[in-house]
Amino acid sequence: MKAPKDGVPPAATAGGAAAVADPAPDPPRKRRSRERLTPPSWLALLFLLPALALLGFLVVYPIVYSVIRSLFDATGDAFAGVDNYTGVFQGRENLIAVRNTAIWVVVAPSLVTIVGLFFAVLTERIRWATAFKLVVFMPMAISFLASGVIFRLVYQQDPDKGVANAAMVAIHDTFAQDTGYPGAGPRGGGDQPLREDAGGVATTGTHSAGQSVLMPLVKVKPEYVPDGAEPAAQPPPAQAGQVTGTVWFDFTRGGGGEPNVPNAGETGLPGVKVEAVRGGEVVATATTNADGTFTMADVPDGAYTIRLPADNFTAPYRGAEWLGSTLITPAIIGSYLWVWSGFAMVLIAAGLAAIPRDALEAARVDGATEWQVFRRVTIPLLAPVLMVVAVTLTINVLKVFDLVYIIGGGDPNASVLALEMWTEAFGGGNDQGAGSAIAVLLFVLVAPAMLFNIRRIRQERT
Repeated sequence: MKAPKDGVPPAATAGGAAAVADPAPDPPRKRRSRERLTPPSWLALLFLLPALALLGFLVVYPIVYSVIRSLFDATGDAFAGVDNYTGVFQGRENLIAVRNTAIWVVVAPSLVTIVGLFFAVLTERIRWATAFKLVVFMPMAISFLASGVIFRLVYQQDPDKGVANAAMVAIHDTFAQDTGYPGAGPRGGGDQPLREDAGGVATTGTHSAGQSVLMPLVKVKPEYVPDGAEPAAQPPPAQAGQVTGTVWFDFTRGGGGEPNVPNAGETGLPGVKVEAVRGGEVVATATTNADGTFTMADVPDGAYTIRLPADNFTAPYRGAEWLGSTLITPAIIGSYLWVWSGFAMVLIAAGLAAIPRDALEAARVDGATEWQVFRRVTIPLLAPVLMVVAVTLTINVLKVFDLVYIIGGGDPNASVLALEMWTEAFGGGNDQGAGSAIAVLLFVLVAPAMLFNIRRIRQERT
């Protein structure tokens, strides 16, 4: 038996074959100078200190100071306790602001989310989706101040200036061709054939079938006379069972002419409604032609008063009073919808793009209609995105100020809590205690929505 060479024992054998020995371990490597890639915590804190200091100065300090200031009176010297907080719900203007804020929170986020969902679904089915999204999203590039100025002009009462009323008047006039002559009436004084009657004009005497009647009017404003009006004509001869007549502007330019008789140069008044009345009951009606003449047919026997009802003398339709006490809050919410619909559309469209198409196709294969697919598949899968959009908009509307301030123009009927806070503290109220109380109340209202959003974002990351 051979001796081991260099003191190394021979390899063990099994079944006559030599076993392979385990390789010798590598020599230990030289340690790196740095074993960790991340910086030490003290260095990270050092870099964060400027941001933390700025955050504390701009966020934490104002919150703490506002809470403390809300507990004192307007001068800041006397302790007021919770009086400033209870005062938010006292007084007519404060209650209007609370009511309007509640309307904003309920209506605006829901409406913007629904419109954004509609636009997002629509853009998936049109060819020019990018251009459509650009147009809808463009108002987000405009400041609230500029948007308020734009809609202040849009909501002007005069249809010649306000776009909203111009559109309403155009639609109204398309379906209701009413002709009115506001301010017109009988000549008055002396032996005149007409008299005022319950806001309208009626004959002083009575007429029966087979007769004609002249109904001259004065004080007709030229701007209310239609372009198609023709020179006044004598009434056509009345046949049996008919009452004919003429309604005209009894004024001859340059003077002259005989009163209460159609003269050359005098204008007929078209579109005037004429009624034959007996005992308070209307038995026949007619409408004047371009030359002011009219014919009432099938008039029963008897004596009647010929009347021009008050509808002929009311002002023409001039649209809605958007900035009045009734519609001002819905009008401002409409401008908010114009600005934020693009934001909701973009977020919801991103959520739609992430929906697995297999689920939609499977529902269609199973026989579901497009509405059923949308309601039972698309909406449930989009629920997280819709919730984020609605909560984000809720946070935003609780702080809305610019649009209300610019469009409302100081009208207390449009006030919200954010505007009331500014008014109390800096806009003439000079009571920073009350203003701080409203600010703290808004913070308390916003905080749950913010925490909800943060929690949902964390859940989506995990």
